[in-house]
Amino acid sequence: MAGATRGFFGRRRERDPRLPPGQYDARDEWPVLNAEATPRLDTARWTFTVEGLVERETTWTWDEIHALPPARYEGDIHCVTTWSKFGMRFDGVSVDTLLDAAGVLPTATHVIGVAHTGYTTNLPLADVTGGKAWVVWDVDGRPLTREHGGPARLLVPHLYFWKSAKWVSGLRLLDHDEPGFWERNGYHDRGDPWTEQRYQGD
Repeated sequence: MAGATRGFFGRRRERDPRLPPGQYDARDEWPVLNAEATPRLDTARWTFTVEGLVERETTWTWDEIHALPPARYEGDIHCVTTWSKFGMRFDGVSVDTLLDAAGVLPTATHVIGVAHTGYTTNLPLADVTGGKAWVVWDVDGRPLTREHGGPARLLVPHLYFWKSAKWVSGLRLLDHDEPGFWERNGYHDRGDPWTEQRYQGD
C-alpha cells in the first residue's frame, strides 16, 4: 500500500524472549488443571521413594526429606494448555540429591514420576539430572497448596508442566521408556515447550 506510515498501523509489539512459541503470559493467574480428584495427603504418613535400577531402594518421610540439603528453583513454568508463568520461586530438594542417595545404576536411562494418586509421567534420566529437576513443597515462600500438588510435587520446569507430577510419591528408574498417563493419551513423550512438543508426532 503506497503512502502507508508506521503510525497508521501501530508499532509491532516485541515478543517476550521468555515466552515459548504458542504460549501467553498468565501474569498473576496460576491455572489449576487436574487429571484426577485432588487428594488430601497427611504429611505424617507422606513418603517419597526412589526405586528400580538403583543400588538401594530409598524412602524418605516428610521430616527426613526436609532434613536433606535444600535447593531452590527461580524461573518460569510452561503449561501445554498454552499459559506460561514467569519469575516463580520453588523450594525443596534437588532430584540429584535423591538419586545420589539411592545410587543410580549405569543401565538406567529413564524415570517414571509416580504420584500418590497413581498418576505417572515418563522422563529421560537426562531431563531430571544435572540441576534440572526438584521435589518441591514451597512456592513463593508459602507451602504448596493441594490444588497445585501439595504437599509436594515434582518440578521439571524446562518441560511442559504435565511432566511436573503433582502429589509426587517417588521416582522409578528404568532401562527403557515407558509412557505415563498423558503420554498414553496422546501427549508427547518428552514435552519441550521451545519446540512445541505437545502431542505425539510433534
